[in-house]
Amino acid sequence: SSNMASSPRTDDHIVNGEVSGTARSREWIRLNVGGTYFLTTRTTLCRDPNSFLCRLVQEDPELNTDMDETGAYLIDRDPTYFGPVLNYLRHGKLVVNKDLAEEGILEEAEFYNITELIRLVKERISQRDNRPPKAGKKHMYRVLQCHENELTQLVSTMSDGWKFEQLINIGSQYSYGSEDHTEFLCVVSREYSSSSGSNQCSTDRPDHLDLHSSKDCRKLNFMYNLPASP
Repeated sequence: SSNMASSPRTDDHIVNGEVSGTARSREWIRLNVGGTYFLTTRTTLCRDPNSFLCRLVQEDPELNTDMDETGAYLIDRDPTYFGPVLNYLRHGKLVVNKDLAEEGILEEAEFYNITELIRLVKERISQRDNRPPKAGKKHMYRVLQCHENELTQLVSTMSDGWKFEQLINIGSQYSYGSEDHTEFLCVVSREYSSSSGSNQCSTDRPDHLDLHSSKDCRKLNFMYNLPASP
């Protein structure tokens, strides 16, 4: 905040064992990482005493330390990946935004020489790379030829897992009693795992479609598979 960046008063002193003013203001550190400002404490940055950041704020003579016009330490690194590094120093946990790559955080951890964070990121990468792939999902499609008076019954009696996709009017008409009826093609689909085994019971098989409608609604003698949409 602006108060933290302001110059300390000349009458700073210790009250009841607590340091006020100048000494306390020195605890707060301002960093300019790739043009983005971060405000944190000296204690946080020195969580790993051998890290670049701790050496920086301790003004290690072996480091070439530059500051901008606001008094912030200049660090020419990607600010996007500095966030997870700073948060680790704050609470000791590796929290990775889903939009960030672990390899990017590893690069920063190695640059700042934060030993434990390097270990955590490498462990996370190893877990990610060795995670078994998810079972692929596919869609099974069935096409049924039905009369219009069968449509309601068809939809209400489909087996669990099957869903209605499309209704196509094929235009042919025939006389049934004293009424004319239009025929339709009804497309239904079901998602299933590509690892589905042959030992599944009939009602769990991806190609099983249980219909309780009358003989006027019949399955056409073909089907086809398409991969699931990404």
